[in-house]
Amino acid sequence: ADPHFEHCPDFASAVFQASRTPLLGPTVDDAQAATMLQTIWVATNATQRVQWQQQLDGDALEAAAQRRLLAEAEEQRVAAQALQDAAIAEEDKKKNRIHHIIIPDRPRPTRTAASVLVCDFALRKLDKAQFVELYYWTNRGLADAKLTFRTADEDSLVPTVAADGSTVWTPAGATRPASGLIADHLLTPLDFSHAIPRYISSLEQRGWEQSRILMLANFFGALITHEYWTSDDAFEQRALLSYQEEQRRAWHQAI
Repeated sequence: ADPHFEHCPDFASAVFQASRTPLLGPTVDDAQAATMLQTIWVATNATQRVQWQQQLDGDALEAAAQRRLLAEAEEQRVAAQALQDAAIAEEDKKKNRIHHIIIPDRPRPTRTAASVLVCDFALRKLDKAQFVELYYWTNRGLADAKLTFRTADEDSLVPTVAADGSTVWTPAGATRPASGLIADHLLTPLDFSHAIPRYISSLEQRGWEQSRILMLANFFGALITHEYWTSDDAFEQRALLSYQEEQRRAWHQAI
């Protein structure tokens, strides 16, 4: 036990009478005998305290040495493992050189500077926040717009009502839908995928609110990551396209 927590007993009590008796003599009375016993106990306790502290210090040094040995052993193990891993990696590199060929970090392709030509009819629909078919942003829809642009009669103008209620003269081609228009639910998944980034770009160019653009982009993204999108069943893909058309019509009607 830790001698620091021991307390000197009362050697003058009757309990220690037998311990005091051998010390009694002509010049030593009972009180002096008790004092002598107390002095002996204090000296012994002091020696025990020194020995106890020495034991604690020794144990601490031994524990520190043990920890140091364990740390050194762990460092040696890690170093040996690193050497082994390096050797294995080097051997693998020799056996499978093609797996370790450095691939140059090339800049990713960027969008072309030339913007696509979208049908005026579709763009006017966008300006009015009205529903418009994604066909106009497919490859075929863009080709039709380009053909119409080249063959349009610039003198063929018709009166239309602008967003502010005023009457403006507009090219006749901008007031009627394309002759080859395909409804959204009849588009192929490939045409739909082609149209989406172009449609979003047109929304940005026509000054739509960023929150609405982001909402539609997230909506389209959810569709093409749905399990039906990569299904072998054409009806499941068609169901997604039909749902997209239905929801987008309802959204445009709501706003």
